[in-house]
Amino acid sequence: MNYREESLKKHAEWKGKIEVVSRVEVDSREKLSLAYTPGVAEPCLAIQKDPEKSFTLTRRWNTVPVITDGTAILGLGDIGPEAGMPVMEGKCALFKAFGGVDAYPLCIRSKDTEEIIKTIKLLAGSFGGINLEDISAPRCFEIETRLKEELDIPVFHDDQHGTAIVVAAALINALKLADKRMEDIKVVINGAGAAGISIAKFLLRFGVKNVIACDKLGVISEGDERFNPAQQELAKVTNRQKLTGTLADAMKGADVFIGVSAANCVTKDMVRSMAEKPILFTLANPVPEISVADAKEAGAFIHGTGSSEYPNQINNVLVFPGLFRGALDVRATTITFEMMMAASRGIAGCVSDKELSRDYILPYAFDKRAHEAVAKAVAEEAVKSGVVRK
Repeated sequence: MNYREESLKKHAEWKGKIEVVSRVEVDSREKLSLAYTPGVAEPCLAIQKDPEKSFTLTRRWNTVPVITDGTAILGLGDIGPEAGMPVMEGKCALFKAFGGVDAYPLCIRSKDTEEIIKTIKLLAGSFGGINLEDISAPRCFEIETRLKEELDIPVFHDDQHGTAIVVAAALINALKLADKRMEDIKVVINGAGAAGISIAKFLLRFGVKNVIACDKLGVISEGDERFNPAQQELAKVTNRQKLTGTLADAMKGADVFIGVSAANCVTKDMVRSMAEKPILFTLANPVPEISVADAKEAGAFIHGTGSSEYPNQINNVLVFPGLFRGALDVRATTITFEMMMAASRGIAGCVSDKELSRDYILPYAFDKRAHEAVAKAVAEEAVKSGVVRK
């Protein structure tokens, strides 16, 4: 099947992937009077007295917007907010299918950081959490940081943290098979945008000590002013050996390669230069950093991609539905690192030691156990951390 051509036909047929379905019947005078005027005045007045009741008297408790400015849509780049709508609608459909979360696409016609922050803050009272999506770096870092500081509901940039969480889950199980430990490995990350920077920081906090990040200019090293401020900040906690050079230089002796970059930028010789039992997560879409066939021929011990066409799909659809389900269920006020770490462990734990193999390190996206495990782990950690509404 040509997925692109068939998808275009289907989108014309579907005319949108989500719709609003009423939870109440309004087929009589009595029912109309309860759901709308005059009866609805009473819950309005109750919320006026105590805004927290908006979580119990409206659907706010289960509602999340999927917000983009259209600047980093999939691998397509800055194509605009309207062009990003099919992706946002698809994300909303996944929220509902895998997490039971009511999600709505909001595509903002602005690239101004302050305007975006203000817009989201003005709308926040309608939602139980905020999912940021496909906003380009480095603006996405400030937008998320500011919103987390200024709102009292969970704010989550999926391109950053969803990807980091699922990569960490995959790494937990891949290292079991390779008989290696987080604190002993060398990890090379290619692509230092929103996803790459977040993965690097997440793995460092997860226990990895030696991370080297690269971008199209080569190895990111402290003091190299060619790189943007976010990358220079990352350099302060990565590449402690002050290595310089190319991606090929960085990959020598590496245990793990994680690509969130561009197609075909890794060669078979680069893979051969890695440490024993090399692990490769090549997540560029639709074409990975190295083909599955070439990676296997070069000696990859475990190879995961972002594609469902091959074993070991590493996709953040395993993360965000369950993560928000868990956060919403306990009315979390934020999403902490500990909650995200719990999500990684929840996903990894869905593959038993008996099931674990080089071609099966993560549960499938359609595995309900994974979404339930993430929701449970996130909810429990939120309660334990005390970041829930009383």
